[in-house]
Order: sequence, then C-alpha cells, then structure tokens
Amino acid sequence: MELIYTGKTKNVFALENGNYLLKFKDDCTGKDGVFDPGENSIGLTIEGVGRVNLRMSIYFFEKLKAAGIKTHYVSADLDDCTMEVLPARVFGHGLEVICRRKAVGSFFRRYCDYVENGADLPYYVETTFKDDAKGDPLVTKDGLVTLGIMNEAQYDSLKEQTQVITKIVAEEMAARGMELYDIKFEFGYVGDEVILIDEIASGNMRVYKDGEYIEPMTLSELFFA
Repeated sequence: MELIYTGKTKNVFALENGNYLLKFKDDCTGKDGVFDPGENSIGLTIEGVGRVNLRMSIYFFEKLKAAGIKTHYVSADLDDCTMEVLPARVFGHGLEVICRRKAVGSFFRRYCDYVENGADLPYYVETTFKDDAKGDPLVTKDGLVTLGIMNEAQYDSLKEQTQVITKIVAEEMAARGMELYDIKFEFGYVGDEVILIDEIASGNMRVYKDGEYIEPMTLSELFFA
C-alpha cells in the first residue's frame, strides 16, 4: 500500500486493485481538549473512537447499499479499522454538505434574527468548501456552478441524495428513541455520477435524546445497545 493522504481523522492508502483504503484514527476534532465536530483542527485523542466511527459507517453504508443507493463503500475490516472504497474524486478541493432538521449550531447563529433556536427545518441542505484557513465558507448552488466545481445536474443529485440519506439516518435514530438534528456528509464523483464518500459516523451528526445533546461516543453506545 502507498500512503497518499494524511487526514485529521483518517489516512488514505492506494491499493493495487485501484481502490483506496481508509485507515481510521482515534484523533478527534475539537478545541482545548473538548470534542467538537465543527472544529477544523485536532483537539484530542479518544481511544477506540476510530473503531466506533467505522462501525457506524459500516452499518449505514450497508443500509444504503440495500436501499440501492450507490456510495464509495466496498468493504471494511472492523478489527483493523480500515475501509476499502472506490477511488472517487472530490469536488474542488473538497466539499462538505450539511443537512439540517433543526435550527441549531452555526445555522442559528447566522440566522437567529429570523428563526427560533431549535425550530424545525425541512431537510435544509447547505454546502461549504473544506478550507480550514477560511473557516469552511458557505457556497451556493449558483456559486458551485459558476466556479466550475460542478454542474446543475450534479448539484441536484447531491441535494436529493443528501435528503434521502438523512431521512434514513433520522429514521434509524428515531427507532432508538433519539432525534437527529443535523448531519454532515462529503460527496465526490466517479465519471459524472455523484456518490457519498468519507464516513457516516456519530462525530458528524448532532443527535438529541429527551431534549439533551448526546456526545458522539455515548451516541454510538446507545445506537448499538
């Protein structure tokens, strides 16, 4: 294997068969030793979090596969904390997609003059460039098309898939007595086909139970209880 990218929470290796291998780490984003999925830098290391993130990713990728939704997922080895994926290309230098069901976090901070904290949102989709130095700036559909990052059809596919996948995750959480407020995805493309990449882990979603926020490690424990 050849190491081709060192990321904050996982490393990427090139395999001989042309696919990639993602190696999940125990490093987490945060600040001052406190976990925060919205931060852009590594703030702490939590033993076992890589395996926990991979376990949930496997569950949801298999769920999407059964639903006929194509992703970059090929297979995984939970003991080795690795996942084999298709060699999808990222949009631009990396694009994050957030689907919001509640007005909380950065959404509420931006639009608090127009919405109440915790108000329902209709699977609201927003996109941001992965750029730590610029604070992951928001970008609109028109911006993505004008800048040549993607075409309109690709954006429409990305948005539709985001909402469908979010509904699947929300239903799984609801079945366990929890409520999904928002979730962050990454998308890439193979040819002209837009597909979900990266992971679907507790650290990328905001989930509540009985009105209380659930920490990612606790969320994983409750999910698989």
